[in-house]
Amino acid sequence: MPTALVLRHHLEDEPGLVGRALQARGYAVALEMVGPHWRPPDLAGVSCLVVLGSSSAVYDPRVRAGWLDRELDLIATADRRDIAILGICFGAQALCTYAGGRVERAAVPELGWISVDPTPLSPIEAGPWFAYHEDACVLPPEAEVLATSPHAVQAFRLGRHLGVQFHPEVDAGQLAAWFAADGSAGRAGARVPEFIAQAVEHDGPARRRAARLVATFLAGASSTPSTEGTHR
Repeated sequence: MPTALVLRHHLEDEPGLVGRALQARGYAVALEMVGPHWRPPDLAGVSCLVVLGSSSAVYDPRVRAGWLDRELDLIATADRRDIAILGICFGAQALCTYAGGRVERAAVPELGWISVDPTPLSPIEAGPWFAYHEDACVLPPEAEVLATSPHAVQAFRLGRHLGVQFHPEVDAGQLAAWFAADGSAGRAGARVPEFIAQAVEHDGPARRRAARLVATFLAGASSTPSTEGTHR
């Protein structure tokens, strides 16, 4: 059975709809908690790597020194071994950073259900997807932009790897856990119940969109050359 290794940065983070879509395609899903005392695992037997979001910023030097440099090393190892990477939100920003791009503060943060603008012939769907970020990727030249919003690149391809700024994995339970755990309810304010109600309303279509996104990722993983040689 192929294995998808999922890196998470908070106990409340789950691969959610993405994890279930991988399992439906015959993947075992293994979780790794990244933190100050984390040591990157051996990737023997790993078929793909999924990097979830984080409340941290990839450009924070304390984060780089504390654990992100080790995470970037694992991304580099996966790339060298032709293990495809799906980066979600912070995970997409880490993938961008690894490949020689940069991440900067977004002019306008995005929080809530949004539609994105796919580029011509892009496999990325318009959504709605849940956005939850204050930073934006400035991609390296070799990256292929797949979708944007007025405020950020929303999806891109780097060789066999896929990065998405939005959160295809979320359902109502994940949103409730996030808002309860990290104080973001303060930013979202009275809209928290609205966001969760919308997640319930979008649940069926969101599951299908996540499944199609995973299918797109896996199709690119098997047919696209590695990015080796383009890393930081």
